[in-house]
Amino acid sequence: MKFIGIVVTILFILTGCNEGAEKHMKQQPGELIQAVENNDLEKVQEIVQDSSYPIDETNDKGETPLLIAVHENYIEAAKLLIKAGADINQQDNIQDSAYLYAGAQGKTEILKYMLEHAEPNQEIVNRYGGNALIPAAEKGHLDNVKLLLADGKLDIDHQNSFGYTALIEAVALTDGSFVYQQIVQELLAHNANKELRDNSGKTALDYAKEKGYTEMIKMLEE
Repeated sequence: MKFIGIVVTILFILTGCNEGAEKHMKQQPGELIQAVENNDLEKVQEIVQDSSYPIDETNDKGETPLLIAVHENYIEAAKLLIKAGADINQQDNIQDSAYLYAGAQGKTEILKYMLEHAEPNQEIVNRYGGNALIPAAEKGHLDNVKLLLADGKLDIDHQNSFGYTALIEAVALTDGSFVYQQIVQELLAHNANKELRDNSGKTALDYAKEKGYTEMIKMLEE
């Protein structure tokens, strides 16, 4: 009877192990991407708890689950992924990373969480050779500009492939409206270099004068 009891115990243990293996095997490649696309937080949480699962898997566009979450502004999903160690710097086929995209496209809450819980690689640039600050300034994302400047780790005077800095782009490629005036003010308050010239040889002040942006001209001439 004792022998039979031992055999039953062993079988029970083996069965439990098999069930655990089967449960693990149910998580197939692509499941995390699908869960994020569906904004299925429960499934995302379940998968990221499995340390063997490739959290930075990619789709045919080279997009990671985190980048997809940022695209869709799925804030809680992005936080779960970042907390689990997802790479905010991994770039897709068009050189977007989760960090660069969050900065450029006004995903402010996600960007804030990234800056607090991860480490952006400031050497990585987008397909235009720019950092996160330049498109944030050009697209009028004032809150993102403030976050990035307060973080203080990127180069405020970085020039992209066209020679644009955040300051130049906030003038040259915008309508000069109030939000852009605020952005220019923020950049100048953080000592952005007014003398830098783009590939056309123009400064931010040159563009402000060309466009007749009176308020910007005043700020840039002070």
